[in-house]
Amino acid sequence: MYALVCREEATPWQGRRGNRFVAASGAPIGSLYHHFPGGKTQIAREALLNAGVAYGLLIPTVIDPHDDLGDALEAVFVQAAEDMASTGFANMCPVGSVAGEVADTVRELRDATAGIFTSWLDGGTAYFRSRGVPERAARDVTVVLIGALEGAFVLARTLRSTEPLLAMGRVLSPQYRGVALTAGASFAMGGVSVPGPVAEGN
Repeated sequence: MYALVCREEATPWQGRRGNRFVAASGAPIGSLYHHFPGGKTQIAREALLNAGVAYGLLIPTVIDPHDDLGDALEAVFVQAAEDMASTGFANMCPVGSVAGEVADTVRELRDATAGIFTSWLDGGTAYFRSRGVPERAARDVTVVLIGALEGAFVLARTLRSTEPLLAMGRVLSPQYRGVALTAGASFAMGGVSVPGPVAEGN
């Protein structure tokens, strides 16, 4: 279900039909809509929120072993490039994809993706603060890192090339080389808090 909702590559969100989610789940349609009375929008919202928590683990996991911020940032982009190439340039951030598609049209999903991005920004700031980065710099680094990754994902996937990710790492990392990262507690970049869903038809 998560794969169909968030990583489906051929069909824009607005063109996806609820029966495709039913088929993917393997559950009877009555059972599915009993648990998700909001239809495909609610199903997608729940999948996105789960994805947001899982994806929030990724950046701290890559950065944890490093004690230099510049090296850590370059490692994030190198790892992202390797992951993207190894999956045949699959959609690396379903949250960003859905956000770009529905930001002006589906309020429930806009709220969900906004909540996820906010949790990543707040969680990333707290993570870098726990590693000894001053608060203002911690926030700036988090915003730049997430923004750069999201943009590079789009370019890399479109061009079928890791160049955008690797170039981003090469350009950003020198600015932060020599900035020490202290030992700190590892944690996800955010628990997501968003408004509750509004039940609606499919």
